[in-house]
Amino acid sequence: MRVVLQRVRRGKVSVDGKAIAEIGHGLVLLVGVGHGDTQVEAQWLAEKVARLRIFEDQEGKINLSVREVGGVAIVVSQFTLYADTHKGRRPSFIAAADPTTAEPLVDFFASQLSKLGVPTQTGRFGAHMLVEIDNDGPVTILLERSPEGKNSG
Repeated sequence: MRVVLQRVRRGKVSVDGKAIAEIGHGLVLLVGVGHGDTQVEAQWLAEKVARLRIFEDQEGKINLSVREVGGVAIVVSQFTLYADTHKGRRPSFIAAADPTTAEPLVDFFASQLSKLGVPTQTGRFGAHMLVEIDNDGPVTILLERSPEGKNSG
């Protein structure tokens, strides 16, 4: 699984012109699921996101987690995180898991994040979404957990 984490001042997801998720201070999380990913990877990533110290403390040091600052999150499914652009000019998405696998894992990730104390909203799986992100910092971090247990981030 891959997560592009963005610290935001504001985030919003709209479908067909209607807001379906909207937050202030917190995180927008773009989540991609690859072949072989399971709840193990989703749980590991949820715990990493909930505890990652990427918010400033009173001294201006990046030393606090989203939970510690009372932040919230929006989780948006994004199969394009598995784009392969090595050949040609059109990305291949063959490495992305099929929707019947990906949707429950994205939902599981969001539910685990919520259980870990981060109020969480979601986009709509499979919908054409307009995602508005007011990136704060900017802080953007790529997190990855493969089924083999290899991590990045």
